[in-house]
Amino acid sequence: MKILSKKVKVIKIHLLAVLLMIISSCSEKNHKIAYSAKESNKRAIYLTTTEGELKTKLTNSIKNDGYPAGSPDGKSIAFYGKYDKRKTWSIHSINIDGTNAKRLTHAKNKWDSSPTWSPDGKKIAFAREYRDTEGKWIEEIWIMNSDGSEQHQIKSLNGGGPSFMPDGRILFHSKSEFSEICIADSDGSNIITLTNNSAEDWYPEVSPDGKQITFMSDRDEKKEIYIMNIDGSNQKRLTFNDVDDWNPSWSPDGSTIIFASETDEYFDIYMINKDGSSVKKIIDNGSQASWLK
Repeated sequence: MKILSKKVKVIKIHLLAVLLMIISSCSEKNHKIAYSAKESNKRAIYLTTTEGELKTKLTNSIKNDGYPAGSPDGKSIAFYGKYDKRKTWSIHSINIDGTNAKRLTHAKNKWDSSPTWSPDGKKIAFAREYRDTEGKWIEEIWIMNSDGSEQHQIKSLNGGGPSFMPDGRILFHSKSEFSEICIADSDGSNIITLTNNSAEDWYPEVSPDGKQITFMSDRDEKKEIYIMNIDGSNQKRLTFNDVDDWNPSWSPDGSTIIFASETDEYFDIYMINKDGSSVKKIIDNGSQASWLK
């Protein structure tokens, strides 16, 4: 009887382990959004569903993390973390299960942010900002291998908010009197300017089918979310809020966009159809959200 009892216990433990694996697997499959959440005066990267459920904390060591971006194969996330009393911002990568966290950039007193993966997952582009020796604010776009090797500046591009397009070109906002949305080849050649107004246009992201771009702009006083065709035509405002809206990101099917909206304390994350209908809050206390593949 004792032997039978031990066998039953072993079977129960095995079944429990299998059940936990199934639950974990389902949770990972349901995770569709990565975002930065505020914790006291610090931030961490979380994963969640489109309904803001099954929240999983991904980062726990750097304590000031943001701008998460999922790799094309869905296995990794790139993000930034802050060091040196927040004077140095560095790009990192981490597996989707929270393992193998790695710091990729180490430039002291530089602000590295807005990482974006190339379509084949082999490269990561990012923005770098800092003041030069004369106190002038510099905005650059850099690119590196996904393991952090071969880092180099794309010298002809001045600006930030880079985002890879399906064809490998880079979408970004320019550093000029007024920031404009631009497209360039990955080597910085063949720059195309899509917007032209006396406002600031930032953080563009192309739709999965490559036909439209969403971005944020303060052309109507408040920062709002906009959409336009890939050639810059048919620019349309999607949000109409009394607070600033930031960092739009397309859903994988291209039907909806998520964005962060300011609150008294931080941000909340909303979802909106690409035609501007059906706005709804999906995540409390979240910012810099992006869809996962």
